[in-house]
Amino acid sequence: MDASIRPKGILDFLSQQEIRQLTDPENGGLNELFRRCSLAVLNSDSRTDSGKEMLENYPDFSIKVVQQTRSIKLELRNAPSQAFVDGKLIQGINEHLFSVLRDIVYVGTEIRKKGGYNLSDSAAITDFIYHILRNTGLLREQVDPNLVVCWGGHSISEDEYQYTKKVGYQLGLRELNICTGCGAGAMKGPMKGATIAHAKQRYINGRYIGITEPGIIASESPNPIVNNLIVMPDMEKRLEAFVRTGHGFVVFPGAVGTTEEILYLIGILMHPNNKDQPFPLIFTGPVESRAYFDRIDGFICTTLGDDARKYYEIIINDPELVARRIHSGIKHVREFRRKSGDAFYYNWMLHIDHGHQRPFFPSHEAMSSLNLHYEQPKHKLAENLRKMFSGIVSGNIKDEVIISIEKYGPFEISGDPKIMRELDDLLLSFCEQKRMKLSSDSEYKPCYKIV
Repeated sequence: MDASIRPKGILDFLSQQEIRQLTDPENGGLNELFRRCSLAVLNSDSRTDSGKEMLENYPDFSIKVVQQTRSIKLELRNAPSQAFVDGKLIQGINEHLFSVLRDIVYVGTEIRKKGGYNLSDSAAITDFIYHILRNTGLLREQVDPNLVVCWGGHSISEDEYQYTKKVGYQLGLRELNICTGCGAGAMKGPMKGATIAHAKQRYINGRYIGITEPGIIASESPNPIVNNLIVMPDMEKRLEAFVRTGHGFVVFPGAVGTTEEILYLIGILMHPNNKDQPFPLIFTGPVESRAYFDRIDGFICTTLGDDARKYYEIIINDPELVARRIHSGIKHVREFRRKSGDAFYYNWMLHIDHGHQRPFFPSHEAMSSLNLHYEQPKHKLAENLRKMFSGIVSGNIKDEVIISIEKYGPFEISGDPKIMRELDDLLLSFCEQKRMKLSSDSEYKPCYKIV
């Protein structure tokens, strides 16, 4: 379908230079990035998580920014019809499109073109992320520690999905807000549950925050409950945005993407500089998910040692207990931040190594060169394992990586035999449980080979 739409309170105007960068391939290169992200937003009800497949399904889609006297408008051509009702674009999708535009413009022009950020410096990266989040309005509203980050997969069972809603409901009854990766499944369920609880409590400031990045938005298109969509420049900055802004963390069942998030957070918490940080972290699911979490727990202990268990708690089939523990944990976070003088809205004191911040592009050489051996600090092994899982995520869903695998074959992953055996068992269990991919192709073809 075709449409012309205008922003409502998100982005009112752009400069001529910014518009040129969004329309002229020779003047900044933002036009194709904006087109891809916009198509993912419009394609939110799709059953594919492949960016390559999405682009192939809509080869004639285009979106153009038009400057008007007092504002701007977007002209859409050949857009997915499911984004419209009676010929009009759904309002939530309208807002998400302008959120995408806001963040791409800000990162592409205000900072990268004008700012003096040295992105090879760890502190500068943290500051860079702060400025992106501040520009979205997120930090201005975060006056009290009440944001719960929920991680988990989009390809989960119906029982698991219903459980995520129950946990979200219990969190919402305690007037806690929800932040997820913004997609379906375990990212949508907690938000959906919280909306009902917020309504019961007459809590009118409910916040349902979705944080994504251009390479993954096709597989995790923003669900309609998200009322604050944020597009970070890459996966590493997305992950840091989660841990800097969240006050409590709940992990539901997922696959390689969820495992990447778990390893990212545990690797940070295991760093000696963070030993005093209160950080409530709970793994939870219904009784059907017990075997899944047993497998995750076994993998963590085999690779990172039994000491890693002290950073998380596993709670099975008890949404109310999950919410009580998170609520109690956030009280400790509030007290710690107050005593240390750190901000409630951004965890400046959390130490994150540059290796966790530097974007990892999973080339075949980079994947085969990862240090997956025990002879290194545990937090460094967690960092390298995180990169390995990130590479598999990219091989599953990111079109440029999928094309590379089609050309050169699957990634080869090697390391300590004990780690490789545990990794092989974990990935095999994800495949058997059909957690690895949600697409029109029902059979998952691995993008990796354990050597």
